[in-house]
Parts: sequence; structure tokens; C-alpha cells
Amino acid sequence: MLRKFFTSPVLRNLLFVLLLLGIVLGLGYLATRYHMQRDITFNASNSLEQSSVEVLKQLGGPVNITVYATEQDARLGDIRKIIRNFISLYQRYKPDIKLVFIDPEKEPEKTRAARVQLNGELVVEYAGRSEHLTQLNEQILTGTLLRLAHSSDKTVMYLDGHGERKLDGIANHDLGALFGAKLKQNGLRIASLNLALAQEVPRNASVLVITQPQVDLMPGEADKLLRYVEHGGNLLWLVDAEPLRGLERLAEKLDLLLPPGIVVDPASTGMNAPATWALGAVYPPHAVTRNFNLITAFPSARPLMWNENQEWQHHVLVEVAARGWVSRYAANGNVPVSQLRFDKRHDTPGPAVIAVALQRNVNDREQRIVVVGSGAFLANSFAGNGGNVDLGVNMVNWLASEERLITLQPRAAKDSNLVLGKTQLTVIGVGFLVGLPLLLSVVGGLMWWRRRRA
Repeated sequence: MLRKFFTSPVLRNLLFVLLLLGIVLGLGYLATRYHMQRDITFNASNSLEQSSVEVLKQLGGPVNITVYATEQDARLGDIRKIIRNFISLYQRYKPDIKLVFIDPEKEPEKTRAARVQLNGELVVEYAGRSEHLTQLNEQILTGTLLRLAHSSDKTVMYLDGHGERKLDGIANHDLGALFGAKLKQNGLRIASLNLALAQEVPRNASVLVITQPQVDLMPGEADKLLRYVEHGGNLLWLVDAEPLRGLERLAEKLDLLLPPGIVVDPASTGMNAPATWALGAVYPPHAVTRNFNLITAFPSARPLMWNENQEWQHHVLVEVAARGWVSRYAANGNVPVSQLRFDKRHDTPGPAVIAVALQRNVNDREQRIVVVGSGAFLANSFAGNGGNVDLGVNMVNWLASEERLITLQPRAAKDSNLVLGKTQLTVIGVGFLVGLPLLLSVVGGLMWWRRRRA
């Protein structure tokens, strides 16, 4: 009797239900105690880049984000839902991000007081500072948080008055359209410096940028530059393959050797670029190149060499042309680019170093200098190639001791479209419309036949 009770279908079904309920309750309890998420989207579109996560870890206090948006937008629809879903990615790593919505139509006074002009505009507040955002993506929001966390104003000055490239200029040879604009976006101030008028390099200069002068510096101006270096000033020197025009003493001070010639890189021709463009792809480990994996292009780059000494520490940042060489003929412009060939009598085989970082301790602080053998790589005409701007910004951030102001690369958009040919579409159509129903019919018939025999 007892055996019949335990083998009855009712009891088996009851035990199955109880077991299922126990599993569901156990999983629910574990879900409340332990949180686990996994992004299985094709392009990890529901996750933040690791660099953004590191930025959020550095923010010590709460972040307030106020969104001035109506409940419905004529073009985007439920704009609040779009923003809420995006901000939730940040709240996953920093729960004290507070998100508040204000309807501009229902609360016009608050909207005017906040100087909001567009529907969907955001006001991000952190540590007593705020910024307005009219666009929203990971690059913009993370960069904004970095700038708000940037408590001290730092100034990047550039040498002017001798025909140098201007850090805020818009001419093709200037550096302002992309590189200078990115520095401003990172919260750095930009100012020019004419040493013929200034008594010294100002003390508030976090970094001094020197590009190729077109006329000679006066001896007094060179003296001021040397005093700036002697006192521990940070420097970014972009050296073109031209005469130094008064900067020879600076090269001697840094123990730099600047041999003549231009780097010829055969790898650039495979990318439809001139052979006189040196391509950077693999970078030695350094704070400037940490997690940096973008290709960079250096037009008409000159090689850099130096004398080893105990005063300066040297770190190679960019080495190029493993299969190339340094050509003196290319520097003189006597030979067309298409006819450049290695001449073992006059040329130097690669690889060649074209960017180096120098460090030393002076006046109880660390002095940082970066020298690059190409000023054109950050010029408006060429800065858009590969990761040129990002590498230049990393250099300035390191020089200004702002390693936190890392550059975020936009997430690569992967093609998720599936393109099928006519034969493939026919096979799939026949399979779903004929093959699958036929297979189910055969399986059902076999099950019916086995049950009838039993």
C-alpha cells in the first residue's frame, strides 16, 4: 500500500512541483545576495569601456545629473528613457550618481535659471563644478567627469613670435583644429608666449610647447628657455627636419643628438601613404603609451639620438621603420619619393627612434620632457590620421602630471548586418517551410508508432 502511494503519479507530480519551487526560491535568494551581469550584445553596447570604469573609481563624491527634457520628443520619442538607460550603465559602477528630470514646459523658471537652451540638455555637477551637455555618449560623459574632477587649472603655453605652429591656430600647419581643441576639451588652458616680450617663462606654465621656428631666436630668448629647463620646467619639443634656428643650445642642454635625414618607411606605401611617412604601430611600455594601440603617422620625421648620462632617464616612446632607413637625400628634397632607395654609403638602416621621454629630479620635483622628431604629425593637415591626436594628448597629459586625463577611443562599430545570397535564401526558406515541418511529422509518427506497439 505504501509502495503504491509513493509510486502514484499524483505524488510524483507533487514532489516535482515542490522541487521546482525550491529551486526557484533558492535562485531568487541567491539573486538578492549576489549580483552578476553579462553583456552578450554583439558590440558590448550595454557595457562601459574599462577606461570609463577606472574614471568612475577615481570619483570620490556623488555626481548629480539634471536632465531638462520633456516626456516625449518629436524626433527621438521617449528621450527620458534613452537617457535613463544610458546613465544606468554608469550607475552600475557608481551608485551615487543621482539622476533628476525636469520638464522645461512645466518648470520654465528652473529651466531659464539653469540657462538651458535645448530639449534633452544635461547639467552634470561634481565637486562644486558643473558642465552642460547637449550630446550624450560615453566619450563625452566620461570626458566631462574627468574635467569636473580636474580641480586645478593648468596652462599649456606655446612659443610664439618666430613663425612657429600655433597651438590655437586654424591654418594647415598650425595645431589648433584638432590637437589644441582636444586639450581645451580636457580642461587645459592654452596661451601663447613671446619671449621677446616676457621677462621669463611664467611660473604658471604647466607645459611649454616648442615647435619649429622659421626665424632665429635671439640669444636672450634662448637664455630664458634654458633657465626654464634648468629650473625644472616641463617641455614638449616638436622638432622638424630643419635647422634648429637658435635652439641648438637647448639640444645641447638635453644632450640630444639630431642627425640629419628623414625616416623612410616602406610600410607606409602599403597603406597608400608616402614613403616619407613613418608609421608607429607598436609602442614600448610607458605611461604615455599605456593601453595605446592605435596606428600613428609622422610625416617627414627626423631621427632622435642622445648621449646617455646619469642626469636624465630616457624612455623610447615611438620607434618606426624596422624595414626602413634614414635618408639624407629625402631631407634635401633632391630625390622624388617614388625613387627613394637605400644607399648604404650615406643612409642609416632602421629602426629609428622618433619620440623620446626624458625625466629627472630637480628642485625636489620630477621634471618631464618629451621630444618628437615631427611637428607635422599634430598639424591640422595630418593630425586626423590614426591616433595622432590621442598620442599627442597623452604626451601633454603626462607632462602636466594628469595621467587621469586619458583619451577614450570610440567603440568600433561592427557590422551586424547579415547579407545572404539567393541560393542561401532558397535553402533557408525550403528548410523552414518544408524540411522542418516534415522532420516534426516524422518524429511525431515514430512516437505514435512506438506507443501503439507498447
